[in-house]
Amino acid sequence: MKIGIIGAGNIGGNLTRRLTSLGHQVRVANSRGPQTLTALAEETGATAVTVAEAAHGAEIVVVTIPFKNIPDLPAGLFDGAADGFIVIDTGNYYPRQRDGRIAAVEDEGLTESRWTERRLGHPVVKAFNGTYAADIIDRPRPAGHPERIALPVAGDDEAAKKTVRALIDELGFDTVDAGGLDESWRQQPDTPVYGLRGGVEAVTRALAEASPERTADFRG
Repeated sequence: MKIGIIGAGNIGGNLTRRLTSLGHQVRVANSRGPQTLTALAEETGATAVTVAEAAHGAEIVVVTIPFKNIPDLPAGLFDGAADGFIVIDTGNYYPRQRDGRIAAVEDEGLTESRWTERRLGHPVVKAFNGTYAADIIDRPRPAGHPERIALPVAGDDEAAKKTVRALIDELGFDTVDAGGLDESWRQQPDTPVYGLRGGVEAVTRALAEASPERTADFRG
């Protein structure tokens, strides 16, 4: 597949490494420009590009940047993407540590990915937001392995979610359907599933145990 990755931090960098190793064509971008991604490109065979170029031809676009920076992405971000392209949102809202207070999330009750979706102007599938970046490299396991981790995946478009789940399976992880995007609060920070290294049963149970109440540590 042709995959664009916007953000080359821990998650974006390790997804670039794994996806290229599986034979996918990856274009990767960050806010500082492609000249800062030379080492990653040489290591992986990915193509370093500007943010505005990342989605060109992409069937999947992974947006993995700080939550507060979503509104700063350029207009026409998805111009030139493949027909029917899918956006994966890996982001989290950290009001105290990084992002500041965002009223639409805290006062209007929008899930974090719904807020992101509205600003991107395109449906998103929420995945990888509670995954340790190192696990993308270190913990893939074949299907049926007793130590295989499961990741929650939320989204409104069932076909898009199916495609994302298949990609995650290829990466070496099981998945659990976490429902639509308005249910994605179940996998936001400080919920039972966030950072959980568990299998399908454990992840399913953790999603069911989640509370929609945002804890004090994650309110601005």
